[in-house]
Formats: sequence, structure tokens, C-alpha cells
Amino acid sequence: MSPLKSVTALVALVASTLAIPVPSPEPLSEPQHLHKLFTRQDVQSPINGSLPNVTIFATGGTIASQGSSNTQTVGYSIGLGVQQIVDAVPEILNISNIAGYQVSNVGSGSINETILLELNSLITAELEKDDIAGVIITHGTDTLEETAFFMDLTIDSPKPVICVGAMRPATALSADGPLNLLQAVTLAASPNALGRGTMITLNDRIGSAFYTTKNNANSLDTFYSTEAGQLGFFINQVPYFYYEPAKPIGLTHFDLAGMTTLPQIDILYAHQDMDALLFNSSVQNGAEGIVYAGVGAGGMSSKASVAAEAVYNETGIPMVASHRSADGFVPADDGDYIIASGFFNPQKARILLQLAVASGFGESEIRGVFAESYPSPGGGMRRK
Repeated sequence: MSPLKSVTALVALVASTLAIPVPSPEPLSEPQHLHKLFTRQDVQSPINGSLPNVTIFATGGTIASQGSSNTQTVGYSIGLGVQQIVDAVPEILNISNIAGYQVSNVGSGSINETILLELNSLITAELEKDDIAGVIITHGTDTLEETAFFMDLTIDSPKPVICVGAMRPATALSADGPLNLLQAVTLAASPNALGRGTMITLNDRIGSAFYTTKNNANSLDTFYSTEAGQLGFFINQVPYFYYEPAKPIGLTHFDLAGMTTLPQIDILYAHQDMDALLFNSSVQNGAEGIVYAGVGAGGMSSKASVAAEAVYNETGIPMVASHRSADGFVPADDGDYIIASGFFNPQKARILLQLAVASGFGESEIRGVFAESYPSPGGGMRRK
């Protein structure tokens, strides 16, 4: 299809969504509801035997949103389904055969353990099929890095899992979702994407889910890793990688087979005059582990530290120190009850701790999982 026809198709879609409100599927939270929805295939493109097969799992977010005008870029509402997202980018059918499933249609702040566990189960099963090249998760950007990191730790397959979203709704001038989706499909179908784990792609960048984070609440150029760098970039919509495939240092895979729930892990934010009772409150409300976004390299006030240690001595729940700064490293303090997050930011430290606790790891094993990413005295990285 010519670029002009593509633009015309997208304009027609935008016009139709502005004129006729599209009902948003009811947010899903119960496992049985999710199971019923997952058994339905919402998109199935005509099969071209010469093309690879890619499956899209849609969860909602800005990429599935629409505003009241073409200049509205905040305050929009979610409402587009996976079929409409795919229809807006007909060029992807020249790249891959597409199957799509509507998992949920919510803002990424509403993604929960039920959705994550079902996604893990479905993606694992999908990637085991010989004829599937890779899968895509369309997702809101606010917590996209959390879902991507979760999948990186729980999907053990050489085939690519691509997380993609948008910073502007589909109805906006220069909406970024269509091109992001085109690039995600290209990446998922590329043999060069094999062995690279879960990846995040937006705004031409290709990043490892292990390192990539959202750096700006509004800018299109928001997902990247300032320290570890990017895996690659799109040149004329073709993925170009800077390195051969490599396993990130500290990557631990967790088997979630049969798991139906995940433990509650709270994140506390350190600051001046931090309320020391927050640690007690977290435990009283069911937390099985605590991560705190510490000042500097994992610090907190002396009053809060005393309270945290008292809670630890009474309950024995694991506590992980991370950093509230955008980047940095929290070093281990031998003999301290606190577990250092190393390079992991609070939200990723939470997921790693959650999966370790869910897997029944004791404190020494949890320390070992985090220590996998610590630099060793010899200048390399520690390995078990």
C-alpha cells in the first residue's frame, strides 16, 4: 500500500473513532474472565505462507486511546481494540501474518498480577509453537518497563518478546503508535532478534527490557538506558543491532508454572522526615517484602532505619535498598540485614524480589539473586 493510501486509511480510522465512540472492553481482574477472553482470537490476518507469524497481545494504554481532538495529548481515554490498532497499520501485513488477542483494555497503572501471570502463560505457550516467530505486547507506557522486565525474567525462549506502546493517542497529529507498532512487528519477525530476550521499542530505539526505563513522562523519546545503552535502532524501518545477542549479567529465570498469585511487595520512598511507621504499615497490610527508594545509594533517615530494622527483626521479611535517583548502584553492606538492589531501580527491584519470594526463596537465596548483578572485586561480575 502506498504511503498516501496508508495515511488515508489512518485518517479514516481516526475520523471514525472521533465520530462514533468505541466502547472500551470492561477492565478485567478476575482469572476466569481473563481465561474466557484469552480463548478468543480477535485478529487473524489472511495467511501468506512466505511470511513469518507474529502474535499480538493487546492490554490497552495510550496506543489504544483516543482524544476529543487531534491536538489533545493528555486526558484522552482508552477505547481502541486490537483489531482497530492493527487496521490502522495495514503495512504490517506485508511483514508478517498477524494474530491478535485482546487481553485487557486498561491504563498500564491497572495492570495487575492476574494479567501478568496470564500473559506469561499465554506467551510461553505461543512461543513453543514452531510456526511463531515472536510475540508483541501492546501496553501503556507508564508501567511498560515493569511488564517487560517481568517477561524477561519469566519467559525462557530464544524467540523475541517485544513490548511496545505510544506517547500520543491514535487521534493526535503525528501519533507515534502506528509507526511504533510497525517497527515492533518488524522486530518480532526478524531472525536477528533471536536470543535477545524481551525488548522494548518506541521512537526508533530498541532496548533490553533488563535495562530500559521510562525517563520522561511526556516526551516521545523517553525509553532508553542511560548507562548500559541501547541494543539497536531502526534505520528506514529496518532494525539495526549494535551488538551480537548477549545475556544481561544478573538475569535469572523464574518458572511460574502453576502459580496463580504473586506476593505483595511494597515500595517506600525515602525523603527528609520520612515517616518511620510506613514500614510497620506495609507489613500490617500484607506486604511480604519491602523495597525502598533510598536517598543517595540506598540510604534513609536514622529514625526510619531504626524502624525498618525493628520490623525486620520481628518479621524477617526481606528488605531491599534501591535508589530514588534515575540511575546508580546500591552497594552491599556485609552483615547488614538490608539487601542491596545493585543497579536495579525500585520498580525492577520490586519485581525481582516478588518473583524470588513467590518461588519460595529464603533470604540467602534472595541475596544471591540480587548479587548476581554486583561487580566482583576483580572487575568482572559475580556469577553463582
